[in-house]
Amino acid sequence: MLFNSIEFLVFLPTVFLLYWLLLGSYRRAQNFLIVVASYIFYGWWDWRFLSLIILSTAVDYILALNIARAKTEVVRKGMLIASLTINLGILGFFKYWNFFVDSWLEVWDVAGVSMDPATVQLILPVGISFYTFQTLSYTIDVYRRRLEPTNDVISFAAFVAFFPQLVAGPIERATNLLPQFFRPRVFTFRDGAEGLRQILWGMFKKVAIADQLAPHVEQIFSNYQSQSSVVLVIGAIFFAIQIYCDFSGYSDIAIGTARLFGFNLMVNFRYPYFARDIGEFWRRWHISLSTWFRDYLYIPLGGSRASKLLTLRNIIIVFAVSGLWHGANWTFVAWGGLHALLFLPFILAGQHRRFVHESADIRALPSLGELAGIVLTFTAVCIAWVFFRSDSVTDAVGYFTGIIGNGAGDFASLTPYLPGLCLIIFLVSVDWVSRLKPFPLSFPRWPGPLRYSIYFGLFYWTVVVSQKSTAFIYFQF
Repeated sequence: MLFNSIEFLVFLPTVFLLYWLLLGSYRRAQNFLIVVASYIFYGWWDWRFLSLIILSTAVDYILALNIARAKTEVVRKGMLIASLTINLGILGFFKYWNFFVDSWLEVWDVAGVSMDPATVQLILPVGISFYTFQTLSYTIDVYRRRLEPTNDVISFAAFVAFFPQLVAGPIERATNLLPQFFRPRVFTFRDGAEGLRQILWGMFKKVAIADQLAPHVEQIFSNYQSQSSVVLVIGAIFFAIQIYCDFSGYSDIAIGTARLFGFNLMVNFRYPYFARDIGEFWRRWHISLSTWFRDYLYIPLGGSRASKLLTLRNIIIVFAVSGLWHGANWTFVAWGGLHALLFLPFILAGQHRRFVHESADIRALPSLGELAGIVLTFTAVCIAWVFFRSDSVTDAVGYFTGIIGNGAGDFASLTPYLPGLCLIIFLVSVDWVSRLKPFPLSFPRWPGPLRYSIYFGLFYWTVVVSQKSTAFIYFQF
């Protein structure tokens, strides 16, 4: 079920009314409703893949209890290895099977043997990377004795399958989200209003910006050989904004929806394109994943505590895994490798945490130094995004070759992209003014008529003016 669908428009208020009006004072019944609603939400896409969520839930629920009960470290570690093997094995099978099959078919093709790929291709279950990492955080934290395992299977199932963030995050830690299922929840007008405002802003970013830029991105990247240099630059910028509005829009909707049910999810994006270096970018972009890799991969490898050479190795491993997390394609490896190359000089020099405050946090405009850092960082990120978006590394190289050698073209060829550029200017302006707030519509002190005029304007633009609507990009990961 998509957030931007008629089905969800019916599903959400139905579950909301049952949750608060019928079960308002019964926490366990609320949790059970969340499990049922979450399974319906996920099964709407393909009910067969519910078995994977149920299997992951059962495996980590049982293994975590056994980790806590184990008398020796050998048994504890064995249970953890079993959890890692089962979860990552399932993830790897579905995520990378097609890659290996395609490679296998290419080998046979070279040998002159033709095989039908349709007989061996697998569908990638939506959200499998997200809920797999979420359940792994539970068993790992139980093993590290940072969290006591729960005997409440319903609450644990609700934690794993919580429908607002089930298929595209944020990837919640068990230490943050799971305890919220054990506490009584009381509906407040403030939570409801904040939740709806964040949902509205997320929908606007997704439908009114990301989905309107998507056709242009598709057309430019699919025909990069015949596009002018200026159009190719616009295509790279459009994709950077598209994937940001698409993914952060999903996170806003997820966080806002969770607020409607009395839950607080972690912030997943903090205006990442205002970052002044690549280290700050990764503290602002897909925060739930970057911190997951930091805590469960980078630090266990030794982090930056070891020698410079080992630190170099650890950074490369983390970014390589981050690239492969998105899929088995050399374009994702190249994307991760570029970010590693950009990040390494800062971490080796101990400068990766230079910026811990917002840009121009007490001024209306950034300084020239801040602006230069923002522009350079955004440019570097856009270069990496070209690899991420391209079908192959060869296409990405061809795209950059076109930027250098295809010529500027004429102004008339830019006319179709002017509305998209205006949308980007609007987004950047709103984000900049709101950069000290959790999200742009957090302005409860503004006069009521002004606030409701803004709400209506965004709603009208999203529902009536915007003509395109597509699935969320990160559903494929």
